Amino acid sequence: MDVRRQYRIAGCGHNLCFFSLCYHGSYALDGLILLGGHLLVRKSCRAMLALCAVLSVAPAGHSTAYAQNHATATLESVFRQMDGEARNFHSVSADIERTKVTVVVNDRSTETGNIQVRGDKMLLEMKAPDPRTILRTGDSLFVYTPGLKRVEEYNLGKNRTLVDQFLLLGFGTDSREMQKNYLVTLLKEDKVDDKKTIELELTPKLDAVRAQITKIQIWLDESSWLPVQQEFYEAGSGDYSIVHYSKVVRNPGLPDSQFKPHWPKGTERVKPQG
Repeated sequence: MDVRRQYRIAGCGHNLCFFSLCYHGSYALDGLILLGGHLLVRKSCRAMLALCAVLSVAPAGHSTAYAQNHATATLESVFRQMDGEARNFHSVSADIERTKVTVVVNDRSTETGNIQVRGDKMLLEMKAPDPRTILRTGDSLFVYTPGLKRVEEYNLGKNRTLVDQFLLLGFGTDSREMQKNYLVTLLKEDKVDDKKTIELELTPKLDAVRAQITKIQIWLDESSWLPVQQEFYEAGSGDYSIVHYSKVVRNPGLPDSQFKPHWPKGTERVKPQG
């Protein structure tokens, strides 16, 4: 059983809803943000467009001296390493796997794909089980569904600031920006995929966001200070999502042509209103 739910977050004058890595049809788009890897969109009344843009970073070995020589990590030392890596972060490509865990029915649904990000440009190609492409370039967002031979076009408008804020969570994020939006707690050192990691817990400072997402846990690879895994916990239901990254390449050469909206001949182009 695959249970997917619609959410509403009201904050800073924006209406938001989760892109949950699936397509349910579309009409009006109220707002959008990227929450540390979850592309969030609100759809009105009849249907919603649900996708998840899992944004992650590469485990590149830039900070091995710290990983080899440190004794006990502190939040301050983690922030220093993050800040150093953020200054050298430009782009990323990775394979992604996102598992939605619906607690009440003990259901786990998994979807996979590939993502490429450079600046304010993002290309997410989901391959299984429901192929679709999400392209973000500046203020424009395109959602292409090959099974329907249709592409939907949205303008992010005033929501762009929120998009950029959450897009950078763990994605070249510096400590100042992270602390601006979250209460940050250092939990422990751990291992993920045989990588030494630091586990952080982030609690959203905005009440309206915290009413929907109670916390985010991020595992930072100590060799790169970039995420290898994230977990997002929903308020009320106890449901959560696990986002895992593999085959990650840090700062690949991604040309502008990679982010151009090219769709097959005969594709229907629509601009949902509402």
